[in-house]
Amino acid sequence: MKTLIVVAFLVVILYNLGAGLYYMLVDKGTTDRTVNALTRRIGLSVALILLVILGIATGIIEPHGI
Repeated sequence: MKTLIVVAFLVVILYNLGAGLYYMLVDKGTTDRTVNALTRRIGLSVALILLVILGIATGIIEPHGI
């Protein structure tokens, strides 16, 4: 379940990155769709990092030393 949540976050982050690229090429700077897509991507990335930190702090995720 933990892995599915992380992978789902990564898929949505990549989708927003691709959407930002698409909007940047199509809109030519006339709308805010590029900024909105990239802002969502940053928000999701921060949320994923905080979720992983919370999981490690509560013991749900056990990091391993590489």
